Amino acid sequence: RGPRRRWIRRMVARPPLRVVIEPMRLDDLPAVHSIEQASFTAPWPPHAYRSELESNRLAHYLVARAGDMIAAYGGMWLMVDEAHITTFAVHPAWRRQRVGERLLLAFLDIAIDQGAHEATLEVRLSNLAARKLYEKYGFRPVGLRPRYYSDDHEDALIMTTLPLDDPGMRERIERRRAELETSPAPSGPDPDADPTIDEALS
Repeated sequence: RGPRRRWIRRMVARPPLRVVIEPMRLDDLPAVHSIEQASFTAPWPPHAYRSELESNRLAHYLVARAGDMIAAYGGMWLMVDEAHITTFAVHPAWRRQRVGERLLLAFLDIAIDQGAHEATLEVRLSNLAARKLYEKYGFRPVGLRPRYYSDDHEDALIMTTLPLDDPGMRERIERRRAELETSPAPSGPDPDADPTIDEALS
């Protein structure tokens, strides 16, 4: 009976939702923390994001808003000429709808606008879904941070883009942007989403 009910729900057409990427606000923090807890085994405490928003002048934090819901969030530090993506997660119910791509593209746009030479991040070696997403947008493996994660001491893969002003990198970004603009809009949260399918950064 359960599988049949899920099949019937999926047959009911849901109107597409417009995803808007916006700066994170203090009143977004409860939703952000909920995604954090659903995505990471060692989540940041709630006060960490408040501190980042209120006092870190190097930081840019964004949310992906679908209607009145926050589907994803991320953070990036701009340090001299490097844009370092510090955190990035999509709510389990919104994964596989290209929400993460829209958010990642927004961070790359900020990095380019701010004159960053390259973008970089760390990701778990085992997180193949996230690695595939980053590779699609020009990130490539450049090194390892051994035992980087505090919960299980898994190694982190360091990934860095080609120079952001490289013609090939700019062409890749614009090609991906065009694909997103012509792709179907997200249809809404999936009530049967598998939370083990990871599209979080780490």
